[in-house]
Amino acid sequence: MNSSFDDLLAEAEAAPVDGWDFSWLAGRATEQRPSWGYQRLLGERLSAASAALDVQTGGGEVLAGAGAANFPRTMVATEGWPPNAAKATALLHPLGAVLVTVPEDAPLPFADGAFDLVTSRQPAVVHWAEIARVLAPGGSYVAQHVGGRTNVELSAFFLGPFEVGDTREHEVEAAQARAAGLEVVQLRNERLRLEFFDVGAVAWFLRKVIWTVPDFSVQRYRERLRELHELIGREGVFVSTMSRTLIEARRPVDLPARRLTPDA
Repeated sequence: MNSSFDDLLAEAEAAPVDGWDFSWLAGRATEQRPSWGYQRLLGERLSAASAALDVQTGGGEVLAGAGAANFPRTMVATEGWPPNAAKATALLHPLGAVLVTVPEDAPLPFADGAFDLVTSRQPAVVHWAEIARVLAPGGSYVAQHVGGRTNVELSAFFLGPFEVGDTREHEVEAAQARAAGLEVVQLRNERLRLEFFDVGAVAWFLRKVIWTVPDFSVQRYRERLRELHELIGREGVFVSTMSRTLIEARRPVDLPARRLTPDA
């Protein structure tokens, strides 16, 4: 893009970041998609369910995109961030889905065994014991998670070298699901390419995906952003690597009730 550094940053700061819609990046960044097509898969699973819960639904865009015609008789979603909750309510209620505001770190306010399907796309926090608790016997959790070492290149550009934890590695998450009493029936992980073509796209992305650089603001990182602007000017692109995990875990029919408590 031919815009100046200051103009690109001003545009990125002015653009809204509520919801989980990344269309603002059209023409400014490209994201390689996982091969399994989560939204299509979500629609298929919803159509076979009788009661479903979508956890940390963001602005509701992914759930709505799965098709209201696929929604089961009982369709509930949760979200904890107030701007997203308001957006999801406006989007999902007319489609027949109920939005419940629940903080990410809070227990789910639903009865044991209330849902035969629980889903989530890229949840910030995964409460395996709570997922197991609200699943009906034989019910399934089907989700796409952010995998381990996602966007370490982008984080390191701003933060410098840092130790990367393993809590989001797919095998670690599978072990956590099993520890909650669930059977892991599908586990796939793919590493994918993310390209940014101007510094404004990076600044907007970091405002939205806040865990990439937790203390990010344009003001705080302005000089580093200028260096990135110059790098993209020379090379035409900044490349980072994402990781995505598809996980399906089933609650056994005979899972003991004692395993269905958050403290188990």
